[in-house]
Amino acid sequence: MKADQESVGFRFTRLEAQCRKRLEERAASPIPVITIGMATCGLAAGARETRAAFETALAERGIEARIETVGCLGHCYAEPLVIIENPGFPPIAYHEVSPGKAKALVRAFLEEGDPLFEFILGAMEENDLIPAVLDFPRFQLEKRVVLESCGRIDPGDLDAYVVAGGYGALARSLSMPPEEVIRAVLESGIRGRGGAGFPTGLKWQSAGIADDAAKYVICNADEGDPGAYMDRTILESNPHQVLEGLAICAYAVGASRAFIYVRAEYPLAVTTMETAIDQAKDRGILGDSVLGTPFQLEASIFQGSGAFVCGEETALIQSLEGRRGMPQHRPPYPVQRGLWGRPTVINNVKTLAAVPPILKKGPEWYRSIGSTRSPGTAIFSVVGKVVHPGLVEIPTGTSLRTLIFDICGGPPRRKAFKAVQIGGPSGGCLPESFLDTPVDFDSLVEAGAMMGSGGMVVMDEDSCMVNVARYFLEFTQKESCGKCTFCRIGTRHLLDILDRITRGEGREEDLEMLESLSRDIKEGSLCGLGKTAPNPILTSLRYFRDEYEAHIREKRCPALMCRALTAFYIDLERCARGCDACVGSCPVEAIFTTRGRKKAVDQDRCVQCGECVTACPAEYDAVRKVSPPEMAPIIQRPEE
Repeated sequence: MKADQESVGFRFTRLEAQCRKRLEERAASPIPVITIGMATCGLAAGARETRAAFETALAERGIEARIETVGCLGHCYAEPLVIIENPGFPPIAYHEVSPGKAKALVRAFLEEGDPLFEFILGAMEENDLIPAVLDFPRFQLEKRVVLESCGRIDPGDLDAYVVAGGYGALARSLSMPPEEVIRAVLESGIRGRGGAGFPTGLKWQSAGIADDAAKYVICNADEGDPGAYMDRTILESNPHQVLEGLAICAYAVGASRAFIYVRAEYPLAVTTMETAIDQAKDRGILGDSVLGTPFQLEASIFQGSGAFVCGEETALIQSLEGRRGMPQHRPPYPVQRGLWGRPTVINNVKTLAAVPPILKKGPEWYRSIGSTRSPGTAIFSVVGKVVHPGLVEIPTGTSLRTLIFDICGGPPRRKAFKAVQIGGPSGGCLPESFLDTPVDFDSLVEAGAMMGSGGMVVMDEDSCMVNVARYFLEFTQKESCGKCTFCRIGTRHLLDILDRITRGEGREEDLEMLESLSRDIKEGSLCGLGKTAPNPILTSLRYFRDEYEAHIREKRCPALMCRALTAFYIDLERCARGCDACVGSCPVEAIFTTRGRKKAVDQDRCVQCGECVTACPAEYDAVRKVSPPEMAPIIQRPEE
C-alpha cells in the first residue's frame, strides 16, 4: 500500500501552501485580535458571555478587531482565558475575564494603550501565524507534546492545524511501508495512555500481521473517571491531531474503517470531531483516496450512552455492535477478533494524539523524553485541593511533588497536604511520604496506585479518607455491569460496610472484612473495573488505618467530614450580640437566640450543611465544628 513518496509529498506541500495563504490573508490586516478559550471549561466559566461583552464594547467604541475562538490552554482555574494581540505589544493572556473586565480591556488596552497589568496571566511569543507560550513559569516544568497546540489554534480550522505542522506525519507515513510505521511506534516505546500501559507498537504489530481482509481501528474516547477531562479537552481543542493519529494507525495495520467512540455527555467534543471529519473529507485527507494515495479510510463518530464500563475495550466493542456493554473473556484479544469478529485496534485519545509527533520527529526523540520504562509524557487533569487545577503534561518520571506543588500550587489557604488519588475511581490513595514517587506506569503500581487514564484528585487535611474511599467505591459499584458475582455483590457489601463506619456504627471485625473481601473481588472479577475497584479501600487502609480505627472505636471523624459523626456549635465568647448572619443562612432554622442575645445551634434540627460557617463574619469566627457530636456544648432553648 506504500504510495509514491514524491507524489504524496507534492500533494501535501500544495495543501500546506493553500492553508498558509488563507491564514496570511486573514492576518494581513493590522488590527487587534482577541482570542477566547471556549472549550467546555471556558464555557462553564462564562466565556460565551465574555465574548458577547467584547463584541458589544468594540461596537460601542467603534474599534475594529477580530475575535477568534480556541480550545483549552490547560489553565482551567483561569477561565475565561483571553489572549489579546494588540499591534505594538506582544500577545498577552488575561485570566478570569468577566464581561466587566472585557469592557475594561477594550477601553484601556485597545483604545488607550494601557495593558492593565493587574489582569495579566502571562505573555505569548509571536511565532509566525501561531502564537507560542513565552512567559508561563508553570510551562517551564511541563513538556507539551500532545497538548502543544491546544489553546493556541482554532479547533474548527483545519488551515491552522496544518500550518502548525499538522498532517505532515500522515503524509510521511503514507510514503513508508506500513511495517516501517509500526516499527517507529515500537521503537518509540510509547505505552497506551488509556490506563493499562500496554505497548502500543505491539498492539499494532499484532493487528498488522493478522490475516483478514477487513480490519478496524477505534479511538476510545469513553472517558468517565470523576474529575478526568483530558480526552474531552483534546477532542475539543485539537481534533485533527487525534484524526491524524487514527489515520496513521489505520494505514499501519491495514484498516479502512475507523470509529471514534465518545460518550454522548460530551456534546461539544462530538460536534467538534464531526466538523473535523467533514473538513478532512473535503480536503482529501479522509475518504477514498487519502492525500491522493490508494489508501482509503472512512471515519465516523459513535456516541456511547455513558456507561463507565464501556471504557474497557471488549465492553466498548459490544456497545458498538449494538449490544449491552459488558466485558468479554480474553483471549481472543480484539487485535485477533474484535469488532464484528475482525481484527481491531483500540487506542485511547492521548495515545493516538501522541503518534503524529513520534512520526514527525522520530522515535528516538520521543524515547529521550521521560523515564526509560515509560518514555514520553503523561497528561493529568489535576483537581481537588490545589491552587491551580487544570490540565498538565509532564515528562514521565516527574515526581508527584513537582506536579502537585511546583506546577499546581499545592493545597490552598496553607492547608496541609494529606493524600492524592491517582488513576481515577479505581486508583490508589497515596500519602505525603510518596510525594517523591516518579510518575510512570511501574513506579505508581509499586506504590499501590496506578497511572490509569490520568485523573488526579488532591486532598488536604480536611479530607476524611474513609469517606473518600466510600465515595469512589460508590461510583464503581453503580457502574458495575453486574456480570461478575464478586464485582456485583462484593462491591455492594464493601459499600455497606463503609456506610456503616461513616455513620459511627462500625465494628472491629469490619477492618478485616474490608481487606479480605477486597482481595477476593480483585481475584474473582473479569475486567479491570472489578479488579481495581477495591484499590481506594486497600490503600487508605494501608496508609490511613488510624482514621478507620477512630471512626470505629471512638465514633469520631478526625477530619470532621462525616456528617453523622460531627456537630456544629457557636462559641458564645466570640458570638456578637445582635448579629443574625448565621440565622438567615440556616435552611432548617436550627439556630436560635439565647437569653444572653447570642446564638446557639439546636442539635436535633441541624443537618450539618455548614452554611453557618460561611455566613459568620470573619472578625467573629464563632462557629465551631467538633467530632464526636457529644463534644458540642448543650445549650437549652429559652422556653426550656
